[in-house]
Amino acid sequence: MRGAKLAGETMETHATGAAAVRIIDGEHLERITLGDRRLEREVLQIFVRQNAMMLDRISGGQPSALGAVAHTLIGSARGIGAWRVAGAAERLERASRKGSDEEIGEAVAELKAASLEATAAIGARLAEPSH
Repeated sequence: MRGAKLAGETMETHATGAAAVRIIDGEHLERITLGDRRLEREVLQIFVRQNAMMLDRISGGQPSALGAVAHTLIGSARGIGAWRVAGAAERLERASRKGSDEEIGEAVAELKAASLEATAAIGARLAEPSH
């Protein structure tokens, strides 16, 4: 992940060795929701639902359709500052164009892991009394 994309407050971090990887860029999320907590809550809930639907489509989808589903997730993830999810979806989009089953499998696994991590971080955020 690039440091520039990870600037700002985060909802939750995940320790990876000595480095902490930000799951959701809270500063970015606050900017796009204009600091409105109700709007933030709504946007996060929409992301969780859409992410689940897209992962279902990926799991049962044809390789030719994976690119379009991944592209949808790229935009959604960028919208809330879920940079790892966006990066994983970008890799899946590229892999689907190449058509390599191995690369697609690896990209799908990475996307699922990043999505689960983001969903858990969002769940923790939404459980906070201030939300």
